[in-house]
Amino acid sequence: MKRPCAPVLAISFVLLSVAMIITSGARQASMPAHDGQWVLTWSDEFNGPDGSPVDSSKWVFELGGGGWGNQELETYTDRVKNARQEDGHLVIQAHKENIRPPDGPSWNYTSARLKTLGKFSQTYGRFEARIKIPSGQGLWPAFWMLGEDMDKSGWPDCGEIDIMENVGKEPSRVHGTLHGPGYSGAGGLEASYELPGNQRFADAFHLFAIEWEPGILRFYVDDILYSTRRREDLHPGQKWVYDHPFFLLLNVAVGGGWPGDPDASTVFPQSMLVDYVRVYRKAAR
Repeated sequence: MKRPCAPVLAISFVLLSVAMIITSGARQASMPAHDGQWVLTWSDEFNGPDGSPVDSSKWVFELGGGGWGNQELETYTDRVKNARQEDGHLVIQAHKENIRPPDGPSWNYTSARLKTLGKFSQTYGRFEARIKIPSGQGLWPAFWMLGEDMDKSGWPDCGEIDIMENVGKEPSRVHGTLHGPGYSGAGGLEASYELPGNQRFADAFHLFAIEWEPGILRFYVDDILYSTRRREDLHPGQKWVYDHPFFLLLNVAVGGGWPGDPDASTVFPQSMLVDYVRVYRKAAR
């Protein structure tokens, strides 16, 4: 093949570069998912400088200890030691250390809990995060949602959607659960997904998602549908409360009634790595 002269090569390279930038920008702006069924409405790609805090325009911290209603053992902080951006990920890191929070007695572990309340909420859509969870007895990582009216209606009337929860004693299993009036706590509408062949969720990134439409929620791991919940699943006296805006949460709890406490086998620090969080709405047809 005849090689073009240098000026032609230079012009071709510039044009190709411009085309790539335009194409990349368009792809980043819309980020279509799943054959165009969904349109991106909100995301955090966690591409800040290494060691930088989380984006305060998107997230706020919940702080303190006191068990959080679950007999948990951690104090949540807003320190970069417990939550930061690193290598294109959000790192939520639990440490074994004793600090005294302003709201009460000291606790033996620290971690972080982030939420989008007051920054972003949405009714219906696809909510997903690519996450590598920590491992160890007593660890309790979660990606979940609460009704925006929580302060007004209270829990569980506001509704809770647990997109992904894992307890360290179940390294191959994650749970997806709905909590609402008459079906909360241990009585929530729960289903689980287990990796085949004793694989561990802590050994690789996995995609956790829900698709939420009026009267129905579908739960996915790596785009495998493993649970579908409908309004009709509720019993008399129970109320479907998934028809108003919800906000997002990410956290790593330590200890509690469900996972149990850490033991001698639990190694600290432990990190949950979040590659991205993305939210979509249904594309217009």
